[in-house]
Amino acid sequence: DPEPLLFHNEAILRDGKIVGPITSGNYGHHLGGAMGLGYVPCKGESEADVLASTYEIEIAGERFAAEASLKPMYDPKSERTRM
Repeated sequence: DPEPLLFHNEAILRDGKIVGPITSGNYGHHLGGAMGLGYVPCKGESEADVLASTYEIEIAGERFAAEASLKPMYDPKSERTRM
């Protein structure tokens, strides 16, 4: 979905509770939609616990479903450019 647009400081909700902000966001041309980076406190939790939660981003009072990823949002080995 190309809408909504993320800029920064939008609220990240984890399992319905605000847990942190988007620190940067924009339109991801490769993804064809909005993407953002933010911080979610997860001290003492496993990666599986973090990914098992549901996430939303609140923009102008409206909540949008979000997908969490622990992978970098770039291609560090340039594998995609060699295809």
